[in-house]
Amino acid sequence: MMGAAARRPGPRVEAAAETADRGPRGPLVRPVRPEEWEEAGRATRAGFVALVGEDDRDYLDLVADVAGRCDRTTVLVAVADDGRILGSVTVELTGKVNPERELEPGEAHLRMLGVAPEAQGRGVGRALVEAAAALARSAGKSRLTLGTRPEMVAARRLYDRVGFRAGPPAEWAPGHGYLTYELDLEAGPAGI
Repeated sequence: MMGAAARRPGPRVEAAAETADRGPRGPLVRPVRPEEWEEAGRATRAGFVALVGEDDRDYLDLVADVAGRCDRTTVLVAVADDGRILGSVTVELTGKVNPERELEPGEAHLRMLGVAPEAQGRGVGRALVEAAAALARSAGKSRLTLGTRPEMVAARRLYDRVGFRAGPPAEWAPGHGYLTYELDLEAGPAGI
């Protein structure tokens, strides 16, 4: 029975439906609704500011613009019992936030995972990542990729715990590097 206790079921999310599930200890995770775009953007932006500061205003504006990416991606939100948006994550299943690179066959891409500072450290980020993986798997994807900044240490620890494997470093612009990660959705990720 010890193995069953160690594995915590994650949230399940259906891509096109307004249905959601709550893990036994996690927040409700579901697709964002149009009336929540602004609140989701504020929570996600605040999470990024808490981690990397306010220097990159263009990127922070992009992170906050949930409405600007909902037409081509899926944005999931974590919702508190009182209805507040705690954070969000963007999942690219077919469309991309920035179409600089096409998705490869079988690939889904996770972007802009952000959790409001007051909700950090409470499993919200993990619930969002687990829901993104479940969504990608339900869409028939075999792997979930992402890029993150080297200074986002807490996020990198989360990705490691969930079962992502580090890939080669990359650059989105000369002198601006990031780390790549990939989760094999067919292998049954750790903890999901």
